[in-house]
Amino acid sequence: MRVAVVGHVEWIDFARVERLPAPGEIVHARESWEDPGGGGAVAAVQLARLAGECLFLTALGDDPVGHRAKRELEELGLRVEAAWRSEPQRRGFVHLDANAERTITVMGERLGPRGDDPLPWDELEDADAVYLTAGDSRAVQAARAARMLVATVRAVEALAEANVQLDALVSSNEDEGERYRPGTISPPPRLVVRTRGARGGSLETDDGDSSSWEAAPLPGSPVDAYGAGDSFAAGLTFGLGEGRTPQEALALGARCGAACVTGRGPYEGQLSSAG
Repeated sequence: MRVAVVGHVEWIDFARVERLPAPGEIVHARESWEDPGGGGAVAAVQLARLAGECLFLTALGDDPVGHRAKRELEELGLRVEAAWRSEPQRRGFVHLDANAERTITVMGERLGPRGDDPLPWDELEDADAVYLTAGDSRAVQAARAARMLVATVRAVEALAEANVQLDALVSSNEDEGERYRPGTISPPPRLVVRTRGARGGSLETDDGDSSSWEAAPLPGSPVDAYGAGDSFAAGLTFGLGEGRTPQEALALGARCGAACVTGRGPYEGQLSSAG
């Protein structure tokens, strides 16, 4: 399997707290750490663990944080090809409460690759599957050269402008900012996946069929929900690229999402085998 991700990176500061602070309150973190994160990075590492390797085309701030993010993602097994930007690297802060739920604050603009960036776009022509989280319309068109293209609705503006058909679009029924409204993208995606967290989700096809899918049981105790949705999307992308049916690919995605929740940070618990 040849897989790739076109997307973004956020440098994340994590703090584990008993509960989120009330207005004006101070809470003390029981644990804190840093990791490169963001939907593109998390999905790329999960895909690398399923496929053995993953090409990650991204854009990073040309500052110490951006360069550190590239180094640490490469240490996690990715081949990172980055366009360097003058803007500061996007960062985020994550509270993790006693129930392992995450609450995220992001700082700075999302930096996505552009189709005119000097990146190895031609390699996507040989990819079995590509997952896209950020980029301009030309980046979307370059990603469409892959046999299978899956994208998040978070990139909806570029997806709408690109006028290409997605094999699958990942959206949410829970998060208002990640809902997909039919007609927003033309031609319509072949599959629209709507996630509902621990309640699974629904699947709609472009010919009007709909079905549901169940969340996978956690393979251990819940530790950290950050990255579960992006790991799910990576598993879905891998499954579709491997030729599994949509329901089989969703089941793999659900296993990836559940595994992620059992580890500290987005990478510790990620699934390492698609079997």
